[in-house]
Amino acid sequence: MSRAAARPGYRKLLIALFCAGIATFAQLYAPQSVLPIIARSAQVSPDTAALCISVATGALALGVLPWAVVAARIGRARTISIAIAGSALIGCAIPFAPTFALFLTGRAIEGFLLAAVPAVAVAYLAEQVDAADTAPAAGVYVAGTTVGGLLGRVVSGPLSELFGWRTALLVVALGGLTAAVLFITLAPRRTPSTNERSMQGFLSRLARTYLSGPLLLMYLQPFLLMGVFVALYNYLGFRLEAAPFAFSATAVSLLYFTYLAGTFAAARAGSLVQRLGFKRATMLSQAAMFVGLALTLSSNASVIIAGLVLHTAGFFAAHAALTSWTPLVARGLAAEASAGYSLAYYLGSSLIGWAAGLLLAQLGWQLTIAALMLIVVVAAVLTFSSREPAAGPGRNASGPRS
Repeated sequence: MSRAAARPGYRKLLIALFCAGIATFAQLYAPQSVLPIIARSAQVSPDTAALCISVATGALALGVLPWAVVAARIGRARTISIAIAGSALIGCAIPFAPTFALFLTGRAIEGFLLAAVPAVAVAYLAEQVDAADTAPAAGVYVAGTTVGGLLGRVVSGPLSELFGWRTALLVVALGGLTAAVLFITLAPRRTPSTNERSMQGFLSRLARTYLSGPLLLMYLQPFLLMGVFVALYNYLGFRLEAAPFAFSATAVSLLYFTYLAGTFAAARAGSLVQRLGFKRATMLSQAAMFVGLALTLSSNASVIIAGLVLHTAGFFAAHAALTSWTPLVARGLAAEASAGYSLAYYLGSSLIGWAAGLLLAQLGWQLTIAALMLIVVVAAVLTFSSREPAAGPGRNASGPRS
């Protein structure tokens, strides 16, 4: 155990970030496991039903930069607290929306508020701990996102069959509100420096990251990988509810227990990076994603589930590695690079996650999965071309910053 990990303040920080991850991703992805139910209820196509996810993640992508600027003004812990509390309150209201269009509008507002967490969480973490502890601590945060994603999906499925999908989403929002309260209670706070308070300075530095070739490579990877991951989860339920599988909504929601593989992989990603380096650890994770996708081509449900487990573990390990790698490539622009990373990540979720539904309608499952596999290969090429940080992840830590 490092000296940082032994300190109560460090443990409180990790618990707070874990709760922030739960609050954000339980709400963001709760509709995903019940998209077939929503499609039948609203009488819309699968790709239109998937807008429940895409409008939220698209709005989240658009909200990343504004929230990063707000955080530079008022502090990152305060920004996250305001945003996750507000999103939970919106989440409690939108299940009562009388029309599907109004429901989508509410989901967009919710997504915009939730953007504060991915926009500043890793930069907030970086200001609290030293560089050597960033990868393991980022892994814990990403693990919290997997638990949130799991809880949101697993809770919504069975409750939708019993009480309807609107009640299910209300229950998830109440859980998000509880997690928000825990974050507000536990999160350490640090007053922003004068430099951080300069909005103009932040935007100027942010623009520099988009002119950086190494950072553009880092941004493209989460855009592609997140898009593939969300596309698989968006539409696998439609396949498994149809013949010959005929899964119930509850059975489909139970598949999201595969997220536990992602929780484990994200928490272990820091150790993997320390052993192999960022580049090799990320490419190994992408290989797992590729093989997992290939297994979902099977007509055997057990093989499909095994593929889902492997793909999920690979994705979250890659995400955890890239999350902590990007600020190191940024060389002093950690906050701006984290915002740029999140923007790319959620744009991929929104665009590729929705567009895959169009491919599915026109080309069928086999060719859609083949296209997603090709995207993973492209991401691996970008990883291979990316710059390994000069300062390795194994530097000794001096403990968390106060």
